[in-house]
Formats: sequence, C-alpha cells, structure tokens
Amino acid sequence: MTAIHHNTPDLFALSEIRGPVLRPADDGYADEVTGFNLAALHTPDVVVGATGVDDVVAALRWATATGTPVAVQATGHGANFPIEHGLLISTARMTDVSVDADQRLATVAAGAKWRHVLEAAAPHGLAALCGTSTDAGVVGYTLGGGLPVLGRTYGYAADTVRSFEVATADGTLHVSDPDHEPDLFWALRGGKGNVGVVTSLTFDLLPLRTLLGGGLYCAGEDAEPLLNAWAEWTRTVPTEMCSTFSLLRLPPFPEVPEPFRGRFWARVCLAWTGDAARGEELLSPLRAAAPVVIDTVEEMDYTALDRIYMDPQDPLPARESCALLRDLPPDAISAFLAQVGPGASDCPLLLVELRHMGGALARPAAVEDAVCARDAEYLLEAVGVLAAPPMAEAVEAATRALQAAMAPYGTGRTMVNLHGTPGDEPDRARAWTPEVYERLRRTKSAYDPANLLSLGHTVTASGPSGV
Repeated sequence: MTAIHHNTPDLFALSEIRGPVLRPADDGYADEVTGFNLAALHTPDVVVGATGVDDVVAALRWATATGTPVAVQATGHGANFPIEHGLLISTARMTDVSVDADQRLATVAAGAKWRHVLEAAAPHGLAALCGTSTDAGVVGYTLGGGLPVLGRTYGYAADTVRSFEVATADGTLHVSDPDHEPDLFWALRGGKGNVGVVTSLTFDLLPLRTLLGGGLYCAGEDAEPLLNAWAEWTRTVPTEMCSTFSLLRLPPFPEVPEPFRGRFWARVCLAWTGDAARGEELLSPLRAAAPVVIDTVEEMDYTALDRIYMDPQDPLPARESCALLRDLPPDAISAFLAQVGPGASDCPLLLVELRHMGGALARPAAVEDAVCARDAEYLLEAVGVLAAPPMAEAVEAATRALQAAMAPYGTGRTMVNLHGTPGDEPDRARAWTPEVYERLRRTKSAYDPANLLSLGHTVTASGPSGV
C-alpha cells in the first residue's frame, strides 16, 4: 500500500482512510473482497475496508475526483455478479448496534448483521423484521425492501425505517427521514443502492420474544399433495401465519446435517405469532396432506429464527432468481411441478420455493416508498449451486425454463434483493413498476448525476429532460 494524493487516479491518500486500502497485488485483498456468494468473485481496482463514516466519505470523495465507479458490500449475501474494476467499499467492520428500549428503536451501522440486532434487542423483549438468515446484512436487505419471515404479519422491513444517515456519491453526508430530503428517504426504501451509501439507519423494533416456527418435511415424491394442500390452505389462514413451500435437493455433503443430507424434500416452513396451540391447530391440514418425515415445528425464542429455514451458514457459489406471482391456480401448480417436481429427476436446482405474500405485505406503506411487490400473492424463488461449469450451465437452463413456465401467472416483476444477476436495462427495471422506476431514475440524477454508483443492480440517471 502506498500513500498518494487525491488527484492521482490509481492510488489513495491513506492519511484520510483509517481502514485497509488494498489493490489486487496486496496481501489481504482476496479476503477483503470475498463475500458470502462465492459466484460473485469481485476484482475491483481498489477495495477500502471502511472502519467508520469518515472512511466512507473519504472514499466517495476520491471516487468523485477520479470518476471511479463504486460498489458497496457488507456480507456479500446479496452479491449477484462479480464487480470488475472500480472501487469496492467494504463496510464489514462497521457493526455497531444500539437499542433504545423505551422508544423501541434500533440504530445500526452499515455492516451490522441481523444476528447483531437480535442479540442486542432480545434482552429488552424486542425483535426485528429480519429474513430467513440472521447472517445477512441489515442495510442491503432493507434497501431492497426487506422481505421478513414475519412479513405477512408486519410488512416489509423498509416500512419500519425511521431515518438514514447516508453519504451521497460526492461524499456529502445526509440525514434523511420523512421530513428531511423525502425523495432520498423514498428511494432508499426499496430502491437499493442507487442514490447513496448508507452508513447507518434507525428503525422500529417489535415487542416480541417468541414465536411458533419450523418446518414440515415430506419426501419429495409427495410434493404434489403437499403443495396442493398448502396452496388451498394459504387462501384461508390469518395474517399471523407466514409460510413457504419448498422443494430441496440437498447434496450428500458433510456441511448438510443429518438426516437431511443427500435427499429430495418437499417442505413447508412457517412462522406464527399468535397463540401456539391455535397455530398447531391450523397446521392440521398440512400434516394430513402427506406423511411427515421430519417435524421441526416448535415454540422458540425469536433469536432462534435461523432454525426455521436452516439456510446455509457457509459461503457457497449460487445463482438465484425470483418472480412475483398474481395467484397459484391448479394449472400454475402443474406447470411448477413439471419443471421442478418429482418427475424432473435431473433438476439441478438446490432450492425452489413459493412464499405466501399478501397480508401486511399488501398494505401500503405509511410513508410512500419504492417497494413494488405489494400486489403479489406469492413469490417464486430458485437457487442453484454453481459447483462447476457444466453445473452452472444446467442451473442457468433450469432457471430460465422455470421462469418461462411460470410467466403466465406472474406480475412481470421481481424483487430487487432476489432478482439474481441483473441484465440489460429492461431486465433491471423489472424490480419496479414503470412509474417507480422513472421516479428512481430522476432521484438518482439529483443525488448521483455522474452515475458513480453504477455497480450492482442499479438504474441509469435520467437526463436533463427527465427521460
């Protein structure tokens, strides 16, 4: 590492950066750029391991002075394609969490994981709207809207945000809330990282200690009766019941725990915040639909949320995709099973799931935001592991076939956090309605007119005419 001046386009003034500043030949570079998704092996020209707000601001000011494109990474759970060249700001060291128990608020730094938040909130009997893995980063998840395990009951994580501290591309630090720079506040809730680098955010916590959660695992060969029963069941359950139907083809690897290892499973995962006995009663139609081989449903502390979906805890190379569905009629179920069900014995996808949406996820936000999935009744997600080039090709083909088969039942849109590798501009735009996409472009033109935040699932700034 070498200290230099701001105007030098290929090096940094290290006196302004407290964290490591690394280039490809430096020791520690590979560790600094590697995130959870090993399919996204980043090779930026420079990576900054930010230790705080000042490092983020200094890095952005250098990027503006040199015209260098910028990407941000905390945990790498949301990385969906490799970043080449440019500047990568790693916020993994910025993990501070503070809880105001009286106000039921949490303020978290840019690199905090949901696990950190749950650990800080639990002693106060409070919880946060995290997703299926508490190893994921709070900020990236929330910027994409944030689809919680308890989403049907409480809505999107973005709906709970009170304020952001955010550095825009020119290195200016802003505090944004509904009354201060409302366009910026709007775009940061569902618009992903298009308008700035969030250094911290403050959001509401829930008075919640326990829930009923877990999974009902049936043999994959019983997918059809279980899926049919689940689809019918989702039309009647109250909003306190949040659930997902999944098909899992788990490899015979030691990382997969017994007795799940090396088997094909049909599974329903659920989380219920009402009376536990009533929740168990509601599960009767699912338990009767097909023989249950493993039943992990139990009343648990909210901090044990990872036990519900049992997402992988170790990094892996993955390709994901999603689609928002209007409904799940019988012909949609048939189309789904034809692609990934028991008859598709050569299906290379590790996980394919249908999440029940609706409930509070359909409710308009109290303060308008950029989340565009409120009209979906179900969400389709597929994940494949890219272990070798032949497997990567098979995963890509299976993903495209599944998306095409389910397209007649979709809204035509995706969720930005689960979209997968973004393609051309029309493909990227599918994460938002046309109206929200155009507003996002206009907001980006106000806060990032040079389009420095162009690495990741980003939009293009609108021109002077606003088109």
